[in-house]
Amino acid sequence: MARVLEVCVDSLASAQAAVQGGADRLELCSALALGGLSPYTALLQQIKRRWDIPVRCLMRPRAGDFLYTPDEIELMCAQIEALRQCGADGFVLGALTPDGDLDANALQPMLAACGNLPRTLHRCIDVSRDPAATYRSAAALGFDTVLTSGAAAACTGGEAVLRKLLQLRNAESAPEVLIGAGVNAAVITHMRQQLPSARAFHMSGKMLLESLMRFRRADIPMGLPGLDEWHIQQTDAQAVRAARQALYDL
Repeated sequence: MARVLEVCVDSLASAQAAVQGGADRLELCSALALGGLSPYTALLQQIKRRWDIPVRCLMRPRAGDFLYTPDEIELMCAQIEALRQCGADGFVLGALTPDGDLDANALQPMLAACGNLPRTLHRCIDVSRDPAATYRSAAALGFDTVLTSGAAAACTGGEAVLRKLLQLRNAESAPEVLIGAGVNAAVITHMRQQLPSARAFHMSGKMLLESLMRFRRADIPMGLPGLDEWHIQQTDAQAVRAARQALYDL
């Protein structure tokens, strides 16, 4: 199987930086500061007009947990259909039951909406009751990739779980283990030394750009209190390039 460097982006500028840095694939979302929400169809169209790179779209209708109502599932199915028509190459989705297991009933209509396009199970696995069981359930549902930190805040803290999932992948020809959360060039080098069969990594490579606004009215938040509104998060092409070198040069 080929090595993969996937970069998560939520703007055209970040997509451009990821492509310039040598990303193999994009995960497209909106609102990365909230962990990522479903992306805009118009942004997908902008990206697909400019670059010939696979784009998988995140399906997440809101911040918070992964226990979804029927209305939220219906919304995600509609979003999948719209994004498919705009050129999406795959989807990133997931749902959990109240007890922390993968929710096959919630996922079935969304997977049906995906058609034959590739699909990634997102990091709901990291807050699930049993990551190995969730991984096996994802395989049974037809996911080709599982994005995970190894049930840790950052992937460097999840090595034991990642090692187990990689063993399952190798033994059962199961979904690719896409390692994410805190990934950069140094982390890729470290993880590939500790987990030699690791070959797929997910990063955002964010840097903070100073706002160009000269007039700044303070103490009027537009969102979450304390959220810095005078800096813009954007993918750094140099960080992506360094990560690609770490992945492909070893």
